[in-house]
Amino acid sequence: MSGLARDLTALLDSGKVLTDPEDCHAYACDAVYYFARRAPEAVVLPETPQEISGILRYASDQKIPVTPRGAGTGLSAGCTPVQGGIVLDMKRMNRVLEINRGNMTARVESGAVLGPFQQQVEAMGLFYPPDPQSQEVSTIGGNVSTRAGGPRGVKYGTTAHYVLGLEVVLPDGEMIRTGGTCVKQSVGYDLTHLMTGAEGTLGVITKVNLRLLPLPPAHRTAVIVCETLDQAAMLVSEIIAEGTIPARLEYVTSGAVQLMNATLTPPLSTDGEAYLFTELDGSPAQVEEDTQRLRSVCDRLEAMELRIIGDEREAETYWRARRNLAPTLLRLFKKMIVEDVTVPRDRIPDFVRALQSISASLGLIIGIGGHAGDGNIHPSIMFPEINDDLEAKAKEAVRRIVRTGLEMGGTISGEHGIGLHKAEFLVWELGEAQIALLKRIKKAFDPRGIMNPGKIWQEGGEA
Repeated sequence: MSGLARDLTALLDSGKVLTDPEDCHAYACDAVYYFARRAPEAVVLPETPQEISGILRYASDQKIPVTPRGAGTGLSAGCTPVQGGIVLDMKRMNRVLEINRGNMTARVESGAVLGPFQQQVEAMGLFYPPDPQSQEVSTIGGNVSTRAGGPRGVKYGTTAHYVLGLEVVLPDGEMIRTGGTCVKQSVGYDLTHLMTGAEGTLGVITKVNLRLLPLPPAHRTAVIVCETLDQAAMLVSEIIAEGTIPARLEYVTSGAVQLMNATLTPPLSTDGEAYLFTELDGSPAQVEEDTQRLRSVCDRLEAMELRIIGDEREAETYWRARRNLAPTLLRLFKKMIVEDVTVPRDRIPDFVRALQSISASLGLIIGIGGHAGDGNIHPSIMFPEINDDLEAKAKEAVRRIVRTGLEMGGTISGEHGIGLHKAEFLVWELGEAQIALLKRIKKAFDPRGIMNPGKIWQEGGEA
């Protein structure tokens, strides 16, 4: 047994410490398969904040890197332990501690899985809107750490909009509680939202206080078939401009619909080049009014078809097919790079045209889709084979996609976070002065540099 293993088992039961190479290798990447060149030396599975406090005090004293991890479903290598050390697996801290219907809040441990939590909340007539596509397995702590979003971001915002307070263990083992359970609070620096989106670089989130909403009583799903990608992009802008804010407004291409049709009954026509999947929600009267506005916009812009899905079970098949699109594509291609750029909604048509130009000029297959209602587009670079030429072209495509988004007033990440994948582009958006400030904040929280080192900005460690 190594010295690290002995020290950790002195702090925790042996069943909470993994050091076998096979176990550690399983924690050396996240969902984008950026494998750390140096796997972690140990994985720990704590069950209490006190155990985490002891681990961090020890790691700080010994200057051992610590990488917090939820379900490992991230898409920016945020939980890839690039400097080895200890991975802190939070999945055993998974309880829903309280759902307060009167205050419309919930308190959960950070390892609570999002999907089951949402089902529990909705059974009480309440609603927790954030819905990243990995919701069936992703943890709330991971969502908070990356400010995760999803299709409902267009109307309801992302995870950050629902975080009221946190319990956090700092790198030296000290425990703090930020925020609270009040909707309004104006007390000092907003440490709650500094920790939200910090990707585990400032401390370990152990509990989360969340804001809840009333569950909308009515829903209606519609699919718009568009003749061209450009027409679909124009429809997105016009639907929002006309005053209809859909709960979800997703943008997929004809190729994606052909794959999705395997699970849709009845299938969609494949005559269009692009499709908008839309969900309207609210009171029955509001949903009916929004439906009529949607019809008016589709008629005015001459959409090929507007299909209203009346049956809720049938509607769910459309949304399930949309959620499963990425895994389906990965069965057809050797590799896929999913980008995450957000632009102002009125620039979506320009961004789509730019993506088509990048695809043509580099000779790459770039799928265009995403959460178009909030401008969050996910260009996906498909690899029919893996070779050096395609890798070089894909790297250039990513740079062009990110640069183009910024030139249109956008941001390099709408919901996936920075991690390793976007670290080289951070200076393009924030500039040197802001990055220097981020580093000073990091130093104040983590003077020994143990918390998820090598993330957000480029600084040591490779994958």
